[in-house]
Amino acid sequence: MVIDFATADFPFWIRFAHFINVIFLTMLIRSGIEILSSLPKLYWKDHALPGTEWIKFTKKKDPPKDKLWISLEEEEDFSPLIALPGHKNLGLGRHWHFFSAIFWGLNGIVYYVLLFTSDQWNRLVPTSFDVISGAIQTAFTYATFHFPPPGNPYNPLQQLMYFGVVFILGPFMVTTGAAMSPSIDARFPKYPKIFGGRQAARSLHFLGTVAFILFIIIHVSMVLIEKFPDNVGRIILGYPVNFVTAVGLFALYVVVIAIIHVWATRSSLKNPRLVQIRLDYFVSKVKDIFFEKMTSKQEFTRSETSQFFRINGYPPDTNEFQNLNKNNFKDWRLKVYGNVETPAEFSMSDLVNMQNKQTQITEHFCIQGWTAIGEWGGVPMNYVFEKCKPTSKARYVVFYSYQYMDNSQYYEVLDLEIARHPQTLLAYEMNGEKLDLGHGAPLRLRVETQLGYKMVKWLKAIEFVEDYKHIGLGQGGNREDHRFYARRAGI
Repeated sequence: MVIDFATADFPFWIRFAHFINVIFLTMLIRSGIEILSSLPKLYWKDHALPGTEWIKFTKKKDPPKDKLWISLEEEEDFSPLIALPGHKNLGLGRHWHFFSAIFWGLNGIVYYVLLFTSDQWNRLVPTSFDVISGAIQTAFTYATFHFPPPGNPYNPLQQLMYFGVVFILGPFMVTTGAAMSPSIDARFPKYPKIFGGRQAARSLHFLGTVAFILFIIIHVSMVLIEKFPDNVGRIILGYPVNFVTAVGLFALYVVVIAIIHVWATRSSLKNPRLVQIRLDYFVSKVKDIFFEKMTSKQEFTRSETSQFFRINGYPPDTNEFQNLNKNNFKDWRLKVYGNVETPAEFSMSDLVNMQNKQTQITEHFCIQGWTAIGEWGGVPMNYVFEKCKPTSKARYVVFYSYQYMDNSQYYEVLDLEIARHPQTLLAYEMNGEKLDLGHGAPLRLRVETQLGYKMVKWLKAIEFVEDYKHIGLGQGGNREDHRFYARRAGI
């Protein structure tokens, strides 16, 4: 059966997929803007050296060189009119971004399958290189404020544009997004190099977002000015309608999309904990499937280490920590307890004098978006496992800091399996020298498949637990408790 695409109605699955795509693509864009607000600067090199950004969306000056500053000072407050949810809500912005990405991706997969199991693929896939010359001629026609002859159903320029968006831009956004995952990059260190590194992938991802925004503007504009009743009727109802009906349908379409966005924004700002829990229920399951079992295989060279390595979080200001610091941490002890057969306390000399010192040169991924490469030296967490022997009840490892944030002790929870990773390290050296105070002295955690907020600095104690719901606010970490981050930080 030969289909005349010039007159055939769009089948229901195309119309439904189009509607779903509009919802989640616009949510991806807005939540992506929220993520960008946390570090509104874009770089091409993974060292992310301040002053080398190729574009920035902030009026803040470069960080001062004569005093301690932290990367959170670079964050901007974007309006909820453009960001989801807005107002420095990076945690919820990421939840919405990954939730939308999952359903946008599923919608795309179903669309691909149905497209190529039917004759509908002829709408989008050019079958001759003549489409290029035809597209150029069509562009000149539009440039002279004339309409080209009707296509079948698209003219050459439309077909080429839709083909590029569906089969090039969409996959491009998926692959550049994956290149920003610490788990993927740690497990497959060569993958981000395809794009020039993690920061280059971030920049390319941003440019892809701009391309999507431009496409939406052009696409909607052409729908409005060229065969408006036919276009709206066919993509919503499956058949042409009159002008008045088209106006009503288009208005309804826009209003429904707007209501969804307003609901998502207001719900996030009014009930952030509920939104965090509900979205993470879906997102965490996908993270478990793709990222939970990934172990780090990365190993950079010393020549690749960053000359500048941002600090995130001010050093503890409690009297207890200040006194330990004044005494060069000679009285400091790392307490290991909980569901272990042999509780223990380790001094700095105990750790430094251990024979199983491990060094690794890895890339640090901050949740804000910046990266840096550093060499770390210290004791593998596996050594703690061997010495203290977790019991069968132990399912999680809790790392406590001397730092207090949001009026509560900073802590983070890791699954037992991640804590056992070969490159999970208790580091007391950085770049061949004693760990400095800003980066977590006397001891900090390194977990190379996770984002930076899971890598607790200024370590005080390690507890093996069966459950973490009784700790803090029960979300699996200080950032999860107060900033609504996700407990799983592999992407």
